[in-house]
Amino acid sequence: MATRHLYLARHGAADAFGELTDVGRRQAELLGERLALLPVDTVWHSPLPRATASAHEIARRLPGVPVAEAAELVDHVPYVPSGADLPPAWAGFFDGFDDAERVPGERLATALVDRFARTAEAETHEVLVTHAFQVAWLLRHALDAPPARWLGLNAGNAALTVIEYRDGLPPAVVLFNDMGHLPADLRWTGFPGAVRP
Repeated sequence: MATRHLYLARHGAADAFGELTDVGRRQAELLGERLALLPVDTVWHSPLPRATASAHEIARRLPGVPVAEAAELVDHVPYVPSGADLPPAWAGFFDGFDDAERVPGERLATALVDRFARTAEAETHEVLVTHAFQVAWLLRHALDAPPARWLGLNAGNAALTVIEYRDGLPPAVVLFNDMGHLPADLRWTGFPGAVRP
């Protein structure tokens, strides 16, 4: 039975302009070293500079593995909850979202799932370098959770989430937000400041 292995990663730490920082480059480098132990077929990335740079940094540790852009991986809000689906703590986050933003975001989220969250005809190992919301959306989908559940599924910079797809079985979440390849001083970037384990 062929398995599609998706290795999801949020890009490395970036500056206010969306460019990868030195910390982000180091995070991506270390993730690449971890992924070098696997038979990776392709590194896909969002078209945004922080994800593109992270993907190329990862791929430097994966000789011969192609790197390609996937528009579906771009940073966007995949689903805007409303009414009872909207947790009160998130209400302000969605202020100003209208159909002009909501509808294309939901279309992109559907395209992301249609392209990547399914089985393949042959065994594949694909790295997806994307953004926190897209990692959350794919994880929510794998868990068959309600659409609003993507909220609060945070991903650290260069953290690893692994989902496997096999015919006839529900998706298997193997890892979520694993930072084991990062030293303590490079973990938890991309999260609000707090005491972390």
